[in-house]
Amino acid sequence: MMKKKRHAKILELIRTYPINTQEGLLEHLRAADFDVTQATISRDIRELRLVKVQGADGQYRYSTGKSSSSDVSSKFHALFPDSVNSIDYAGNIVAIKCMVGMAQAVCAALDSLHWDGTVGTIAGDDTIFILVRSESNAAAMVAELKKLML
Repeated sequence: MMKKKRHAKILELIRTYPINTQEGLLEHLRAADFDVTQATISRDIRELRLVKVQGADGQYRYSTGKSSSSDVSSKFHALFPDSVNSIDYAGNIVAIKCMVGMAQAVCAALDSLHWDGTVGTIAGDDTIFILVRSESNAAAMVAELKKLML
């Protein structure tokens, strides 16, 4: 139980502060009333699969390695127009036709944007199906996605 709390606190700390050393992480944890050792911190970093990434300021810091939403958004906007051939809908299902081999990458980027009204997605090699809550959701999504193709 204590390990889960400590791991949650570590994740909170690295999101909040630009921590770039085990010693820095140790200090922040001790300030938060966690009694830990350097060996414990080292193990936690390994178990949480933390990596050091370069921030916008050029400094390195611990991170989960997962892209921020702005990183994903910019990747999606770069990938989408170059990979998608057509977008249409029938009822409450949106169909996106992509270049061969690109549907899964586009779908993963699309999923990470959490579009309103989306129930789920599925991608094959060149086609993505998006189940949305209503036909009006489908029409709105197609209209927005088509704007990105210009």
